[in-house]
Amino acid sequence: MTSFTLRHPRAAAAAGVFAAGAVQAMTFAPGPLPDGALAIVQVLTLAVLARRQLTALTWRRALWEGWLYNFACYALGLYWLYVSMHYYGGLTPPLAAAGVLALSAFLALFPASAGVLGRWLQPLTPGATPGRRLRSALAFACAWTALEWVRGTLWTGFPWLNIGYAQVDSPFAGWAPIVGVYGVAWLAAFAAAALAALWRPADAPRDPRHAMAAALAAIAALAGWGASQVRWSHPEGAALQVRLIQGNIEQSQKFDPGLMERGLLQHMNQASMPPQPGMPAPRVIILPETVLPVFQDQLAPGAWDVWRRIAAERDATIVMGVPLHRRVDGVDRYTNSAIAFDGNTPVEALRSGEVPRRYDKYHLVPWGEFVPPGFHWFVRMLDIPLGDFDRGDPRQPPFDIDGQRLALNICYEDLFGEELLPAVRPGANGEPGASILVNISNLGWFGDTWALRQHLQIARMRALETARPLLAATNTGITASIDPQGRVVAQLPTMQATSLQTAVQGMTGLTPYTRTGNAAVMGLVAAGLLLLAASRAAAARQMARAAS
Repeated sequence: MTSFTLRHPRAAAAAGVFAAGAVQAMTFAPGPLPDGALAIVQVLTLAVLARRQLTALTWRRALWEGWLYNFACYALGLYWLYVSMHYYGGLTPPLAAAGVLALSAFLALFPASAGVLGRWLQPLTPGATPGRRLRSALAFACAWTALEWVRGTLWTGFPWLNIGYAQVDSPFAGWAPIVGVYGVAWLAAFAAAALAALWRPADAPRDPRHAMAAALAAIAALAGWGASQVRWSHPEGAALQVRLIQGNIEQSQKFDPGLMERGLLQHMNQASMPPQPGMPAPRVIILPETVLPVFQDQLAPGAWDVWRRIAAERDATIVMGVPLHRRVDGVDRYTNSAIAFDGNTPVEALRSGEVPRRYDKYHLVPWGEFVPPGFHWFVRMLDIPLGDFDRGDPRQPPFDIDGQRLALNICYEDLFGEELLPAVRPGANGEPGASILVNISNLGWFGDTWALRQHLQIARMRALETARPLLAATNTGITASIDPQGRVVAQLPTMQATSLQTAVQGMTGLTPYTRTGNAAVMGLVAAGLLLLAASRAAAARQMARAAS
């Protein structure tokens, strides 16, 4: 290996950054790495990239190595998309693999460009002063966060594998209620670049001041631990007894006309079960996304009457994911929705979809729930039912249940933390915001893969940002209850048909992040980039004057 490195230094360096990127892919959820190692390994692997990009002799080299690192990270970290496209979407193995690799290659361009921008603003040279080393770390962190935001926003965004999610169990997580996931990502990127800034040639003298950026990163981690001791919200009302249903309906059977009734009966049986001895009766029963695999008006009135009677017998409110077809102002509307009903809800209201407590999914999945212009040919290749929905409104009132207010979001909507905030804030007329967050999902599309555990980490970040408990009700896993500090209180094993009963204490009070969203941290990032660019321009003018 040493001989190969000496003879082919560029190839060896490329292999090194590729391997580091592959290791980073393992830091977004526990397994194979343990929980406690995720944050540390993430920062260490990113430090490898930061050093290579900030010290690169040319911008092309910085771009190439940055792309290699992130391509490896996305291709491995998003491998579960192959399962969705091939096993359940019907694409041939070569096409499904090509789809994952093409997406990974595209996504890798964003963080790779961030490293190039950081290097342009302040390269890390062998003789860099302590101040320049600090500016290099700042430049890398600001550029990385800016491009992460672009990746999470452009063309509806795809912010999966944001490095902030690797930090949910680290001291940096204490900053989440203040600056959100992008602020946590900035801190992780700064810590990585701070480690890279310790680099010096073997023959260069040691200078303790070169550790200035690393010392600041350590101070930020300590401050984050201190912030984690702050309680940003406080209890409101009585705890709510909740039953979360995990049906574990195999995705290949879920939409099979011959098997739909079996899945529906299973969910009915799980919802109608009496509480275990010694356990209080649930006041709300929450089922996953698209429990009903057809539009609500295609279900016989008798079936809806069974659901209504289950709610009456259990004296509970039932919340379930249902695709809705409604006619609004003479126009047919199709939405991926969640509805809440009880024993007093008329069957006709359920069949029409006109129930008072309804949430229509706002952030739809491209190609899965809406078809981008010009891509109908691609969607026709996939076997995805219920795939072209209308969007709901940005702010929809929470479900008022037993004195608690439940804000629903569906599937990967919880990747977009800022879009969940309107439901937590007071409404336009002063009505209170949500006290509990609820995510209903069907991750059966991805089998028993990393996607399930990665999604749980994302949900934990949403609880941290808003200081609200979060309930996740999923078809195949991971069904869980998360407290306002982002800790998993209880969860179900994956790929099992079972249920989780838990008491959830609703919370009130707004975190700084809930008030400002991403505007505050991204404003600081933009200001940092402008100041660094101004510093670079001033240094260039000074060099020009000295040369003349």
